[in-house]
Amino acid sequence: MTVQTRPNLDHVAERTDLAAAFRWAARLDMHEAVANHFSLAVNETGSQFLINPFARHFARIRASDLLLVDADDPATLDRPDAPDPTAWGLHGAVHRACPHARCVMHVHSIHATVLASLADSRLPPIDQNSAMFFGRHVIDGAYGGMAFEEEGARCARLLRNPKVHTMIMGNHGVLVIGTSVAETFNRLYYLERAAETYIRALQTGQPLRVLPDEIAEKTAREWEAYPDTAHHFLSEIKALLDGEGSDFRN
Repeated sequence: MTVQTRPNLDHVAERTDLAAAFRWAARLDMHEAVANHFSLAVNETGSQFLINPFARHFARIRASDLLLVDADDPATLDRPDAPDPTAWGLHGAVHRACPHARCVMHVHSIHATVLASLADSRLPPIDQNSAMFFGRHVIDGAYGGMAFEEEGARCARLLRNPKVHTMIMGNHGVLVIGTSVAETFNRLYYLERAAETYIRALQTGQPLRVLPDEIAEKTAREWEAYPDTAHHFLSEIKALLDGEGSDFRN
């Protein structure tokens, strides 16, 4: 299949992966209007990153649409193509404070946001998927309004522990970080599935079968050592999009 791409486009592989993740997040109804954001660091320090343009629906994002910004540039919001100010506030702060967060994905997906709306937003290890997040998620219980720069910086401070890769944003949504688009999107996908299982289990009113801590931790480590299914998942997403004639690579 021949795909037309913009000449001299920088970070082509990174843009392509991120565009595919946007398209599949929309396919799975994990986005919300034009309010959510994904970003990917492209330099060694993590300060320069790609992010979706302001007010563009996930289902329409192409590789060439992604903005390249610098977390250390205070004039970013003065650009004619400035990103959403909450995207800049949250993602800029995370990339600035957490260089290990190469990729950052923030959504208001339904089941994870239901979890974030509960008085107790912990995700207990009740199945293999939820065990992936055992000891690796943090709950932000101090929501202070929309994620402009001050609120974004407060959130970023909760992710400085490299073991923590998922934030349940109380009264807001979720934020997941990782070392690549594939790893982060895979984690985001499993978080939503785990949250759905938990919420549906709560709806039965029956007692939960919670894993013992030692088994939950063992399972989480096994997930981390498992063969690279995240890479294969993203590769299959791109193959499916290509098969449909999608323009995400453009």
